Amino acid sequence: MLEISNESHKIKVIVTDLDGTLLTPEHTISTYTQSIFRALHRQGYSIIVATGRHHKDAMHITKSLDVPIYLVTSNGARIHTPEKELYYAFDIENEAIKSVLALDIDTAITTVLFKEEVWLTNKENKKLNSFQTEMHYPPQIVDFKTETDLSAIKLLFVDDDHEKLQQLDQLIKAQPHNYFETCFSLPICLELMDKRIDKSYAIAKILEKENYTFEEAISFGDGFNDEKMLLATQKALIMGNAPDKLKNKLAHLEVIASNDEDGVAKYIETNILHKVAK
Repeated sequence: MLEISNESHKIKVIVTDLDGTLLTPEHTISTYTQSIFRALHRQGYSIIVATGRHHKDAMHITKSLDVPIYLVTSNGARIHTPEKELYYAFDIENEAIKSVLALDIDTAITTVLFKEEVWLTNKENKKLNSFQTEMHYPPQIVDFKTETDLSAIKLLFVDDDHEKLQQLDQLIKAQPHNYFETCFSLPICLELMDKRIDKSYAIAKILEKENYTFEEAISFGDGFNDEKMLLATQKALIMGNAPDKLKNKLAHLEVIASNDEDGVAKYIETNILHKVAK
């Protein structure tokens, strides 16, 4: 039997990222992690999964948890309830995305627009495709110069050359009218979000709806798109596989085991839950 640990009695909400955090390097949720999250649900914890992934993709992945969760996707642009109903939606306007795509972007960089049903891209990217073990959210190759509707849930640039993406990041930030916050969810992924939203903004909406506060939440993350979320919650943990740059920036936060060691589940079992005699 599992009971709530006295050490963490104030924690009521578990918030976790997916890639590099809850997921294994193979982009799946281990059976051990599934068992720990089912124990959390049995004890009455609320669970929020907050990811940069599109909701169609994230829903397919998280269904293996087999527990009710709030799902924050596209870095805060969508919120779905435990009943999988859309609770909040935000789309980036056509002109804002058009202003970025008009920049002098290296043609070798993969450009991705998250739409509701498909993601538009300028080329096939096998590494990006591999993030979906099953293609529930399909890509569509387009010529962005001829696309008339560029409004989207999220804008993403992918390239193996991190320095090249850093140069693009600086180019975007130098725009006179910059609509975006930028971050690296992974060294190969430069993500653009409207300045008005992020994961923490969406999480705040959920907490308010459920009559919780950030002081009652614990969060787990590994990327720069998790930074505001990690800073907002009462307790926050950084994955061992997170970039050193993030660890150094948030040096006051504890670093736990990596995602390939089930770091989130192990921390929860040790510090949130504990086994007692039946």
